[in-house]
Amino acid sequence: MKGLVIRSSKNNFTVRLIDNGLPRELECSLKGKILKDVVGFYNPLACGDIVEVDEEKALILSLEHRRNRFVRYNQKGQMPQLLAANVDLVLCLCSIDSPPFRPRFLDRLLLQADVSEIPSAIICNKYDLAEKKLLADPDIEERLSDYQRIGIPVFRISVKTGMGMKELRDFTEGKFSVLTGHSGVGKSSLINALVPDLEIKTAKVNEKYNRGNHTTTQSILYDIPGMREGTRIIDTPGIRRFVPMGILPEEVIFHMKEFAALAGQCSYGLSCSHITERGCKIMEAVDAGAIHEDRYESYLRIREELSGREYAGKITD
Repeated sequence: MKGLVIRSSKNNFTVRLIDNGLPRELECSLKGKILKDVVGFYNPLACGDIVEVDEEKALILSLEHRRNRFVRYNQKGQMPQLLAANVDLVLCLCSIDSPPFRPRFLDRLLLQADVSEIPSAIICNKYDLAEKKLLADPDIEERLSDYQRIGIPVFRISVKTGMGMKELRDFTEGKFSVLTGHSGVGKSSLINALVPDLEIKTAKVNEKYNRGNHTTTQSILYDIPGMREGTRIIDTPGIRRFVPMGILPEEVIFHMKEFAALAGQCSYGLSCSHITERGCKIMEAVDAGAIHEDRYESYLRIREELSGREYAGKITD
């Protein structure tokens, strides 16, 4: 019998089975079973995976081919980690304050989504604090507007007041999304707003370090009620540092929207490092304001990081 992985933690998985048109859940494991195409991953399965199960033994037998997968490099395990599979949209959640707005973290999420060939969008939460916060740091709105300029959807919301929630619902209706971001930005609060009566535990931001505390410890898939069938979202544990995976340093330029249009146009073509060469179209675009300075800095940092490690190569099946 086939089913959908709706909860994953280590080697234990909750699979939703469809029996005579009625969904039911089965707790399954992978005891003694090595699935094809998952060797070398920190976790063999993720929410969104379609699997075949032996119902009597509660064992997962096989994995259906994924149409996509959203991953990151797990530094603890030193291998790729699956965050979600078969999704339509990556929702990159940030906050305007507490924890602070971190655009370079967003750049990494957006890059990984593009590498995975999954559309992405930015959700900026706690925008009820905007009037006070933007007076102190107008660069936040400048960066959000720049993301919109290069074609990335941006939603300014407040889970607390309901600001922007209708627009976000309309955008995600009918889509299977994965929600990711730093701890403390409000992922669990957003899920609580989308799926009433869940009452997922939330926690205050650590005042000393101005960063969130982990409250979600495993990825969980939720169906969003009151919306078109198939409207689903995966809540993932908070991430403090996101390391891209499955991309070579020289390929980064192809996965950042405003950079990709200029790839190969430099005087040194694709051999250009975009750091010191004359006739570099990327640096000219930065000087002209067509590429934001912060995005250029993100590009350099990501490329340098990928150049310095052996695990930058492609993920192969």
